[in-house]
Amino acid sequence: MKLVIAKDQLLQGLQAVQNIVSSRTTLPILSNVLLQAAETKLVLTATDLDVTISCSVKAAVEKSGGTTVPVKRLFGIARELAALEIELEVDEKNICTLRAGASFYRIHGLSEDEYPPKPSFSELRKVSVSQEKLKGMLKRTSFAISTDETRFVLNGVYVSFKGQKMTMVATDGRRLAMAEQEVEIPEEGQGEFIVPTKAVNELNRLLQSSGEVQVKTSENQVSFALNDGSETGTVIISKLVEGTYPNYRQVIPAETKERVALGREELLQALRRAEIMTSDKSNSVKLAFTRNNLAITANSPEVGEARESLAINYKGNDVAIAFNPGYLMDPLKALDEDEVYLELIDELSPGVLKINEPFLYVLMPMRMS
Repeated sequence: MKLVIAKDQLLQGLQAVQNIVSSRTTLPILSNVLLQAAETKLVLTATDLDVTISCSVKAAVEKSGGTTVPVKRLFGIARELAALEIELEVDEKNICTLRAGASFYRIHGLSEDEYPPKPSFSELRKVSVSQEKLKGMLKRTSFAISTDETRFVLNGVYVSFKGQKMTMVATDGRRLAMAEQEVEIPEEGQGEFIVPTKAVNELNRLLQSSGEVQVKTSENQVSFALNDGSETGTVIISKLVEGTYPNYRQVIPAETKERVALGREELLQALRRAEIMTSDKSNSVKLAFTRNNLAITANSPEVGEARESLAINYKGNDVAIAFNPGYLMDPLKALDEDEVYLELIDELSPGVLKINEPFLYVLMPMRMS
C-alpha cells in the first residue's frame, strides 16, 4: 500500500474514529486503526466490538491495500508533523513508513486479516433523515439517558420509525424527554430499537448541520451513514440494546390544570443562580406561581437560602411545586426556543415542559420541605 495524503485529511479521519479505541483492551488489534486504500480515498476504521466507526478521506493512492497500525501513535505523529503532506507506505510485513518533509517514521502494524469484520445490512431496511433533524432530536433527548447499569434498557435512546414519524425517547425513571419529526419511512424501514449511550455520544459528536444520514437496521445492529454530499463520509455501526423499552406513553399526564408561558433564557439563568444554594442533602428548588409572578426559592439549612422573582403572565390558581434544578435546566439548555410552556396539575404530579414543536419533557416533582 502506498499513498500521499494531506495532513488535515488524515487528522480528520483519525479524529472521527479514534474516540472509541480503548487503551485498556485485551486484544492488541483493537488498539489499532484499520487503513484501507483504494482509488482516490483512504478508509479508516476503529472498533471496540460494540461500536464501529469508519471514515473515508481523500488521498492520492499509488498502490491499493490495507493494514492496521496503533491509532494513538499514528495520530500523535500526524498531529505533530510540520509538513502539510504525508507519504504513507506499508510493506508485506505490515511495517508502515511515514515521510513528511525532513521527518521519517516507521510503525509496526498488524495484518488487516486479523481485524474484526464489519457487519452487513440489508438495503431494504433503510430510512433517510437529514443530519440536522437527527442532531436536533438527539440534543433534545439524550441528556435524559439513564446511567444506572442495572436498568440496561434505559442506557440508550429509544428510536421508533412508525407511519411517517420518527420518535426518540430517553428516560432515567425520574424524567423523560421525547422528540418527534415527520420523516419519509418506507414499509420495510418501519420498526423500533434502542441505540446505546456510547453510539449516541459518537453521533452527537459527528453529526453535522447539513447532509443526510442513512439509517439501516438488522436484528441486533444499527448503522448510521453520514453523508455531506462529498465523496467522503463517516459510518457509525453499533450493537443495539437488547430488551423491550418501557411503555413511556403512560407516564405522560393526560390532563393539565395550569399552563404557564415562561421565557426560556430568563428561567434558566434564575435556576442557575438558585442552584448555587442547594446541597447534596437538599437538592431541590421550589417554584411558586402566583398572579403574574414566579418565585423560585432554594433553601438548605447547612448552606443558606436563595430567592428569585420573575414577572410572568399568569392568571391561574396559586400553585407550588419543587424540582431537581439540574433536571429542570437540562432541557432548557438543549432547546433554542425563546418561550417554553410548563404544564402543572398539583405539587405531587409530574410537571410537563413543552414548546411549539413536537417535543415534551416530563419531570417528577420532589417533596417540598
